[in-house]
Amino acid sequence: MFPANFGYAAPRSVDEALQLLSKHGEEAKLLAGGHSLIPAMKLRLSSPRTLIDLGAVPGLRGVRLDGNTLAIGALTVHADVGSSDLVRKHLPGLAEAASVIGDVQVRNRGTIGGSVAHADPAADFPVILTALNATFVLQSTGGSRTVTADKFFVDYFTTAMEPNEILTEIIVPLPPAGTGTAYAKLAHPASGYVVVSAGAMITRQPSGSCTAARITIGGLGSGPVRAVASETELQGKALNAQNIAAAAAKAAEETDPDGDIYAGADYKRHMATVLARRAIEAAVKRAVT
Repeated sequence: MFPANFGYAAPRSVDEALQLLSKHGEEAKLLAGGHSLIPAMKLRLSSPRTLIDLGAVPGLRGVRLDGNTLAIGALTVHADVGSSDLVRKHLPGLAEAASVIGDVQVRNRGTIGGSVAHADPAADFPVILTALNATFVLQSTGGSRTVTADKFFVDYFTTAMEPNEILTEIIVPLPPAGTGTAYAKLAHPASGYVVVSAGAMITRQPSGSCTAARITIGGLGSGPVRAVASETELQGKALNAQNIAAAAAKAAEETDPDGDIYAGADYKRHMATVLARRAIEAAVKRAVT
């Protein structure tokens, strides 16, 4: 399998990359880790005229504390997200998601920005980042803008990014005191892709009742799905086993997943309730007040 002929550019700054993107337009593709784009090119599912390799652009890697947020460079590889002391301390659910992506090779080469920009419905990061209420920083020659996770993932392999924009950073708010985060996943045994997954961020009062909940399910549609009925079910209630189970039972409400050769639609809906419960329970245990 060989890709069609293509040009190659390796810019040394975000500005240079943006100028190249502006010059070549929709005939160009940005290259981050390459785990999705390169196979697609080999299969001729994608045939860009020019590849713009972001690998040499400084300032797009690493995790840093920025006020009340964690800022994650778009070229930070999965393994570095999962092993970051800052991520493990403040957002253990994100570290969990990073640690179960693909295999060792994928985690050491694939990038968080490449994953979310590709918007594969079977990816891990879109699910947990939506649960964590992340924001994506998009830069163009006209300036920069931010898009929340709830509005970023539009459809299958489609995001709110414009063709002339580069995703440079992912901003995740630090959860307030009494908040726990968690991620649970049923992975395809061959590829490691998501069959169904769940991300949860739960905030509780010292009394034990839930003051806020964000629960997101992956694998049931074209992108991450907010389990609004589950969130509502928990609001203001004690975070005990009975209430958690009742909330998890609503995780797949108003979804219409497609079955495939590995898992049928009914099975996916059932696993959504199972994984939502696991994620909520784990997040509650971490919600130290």
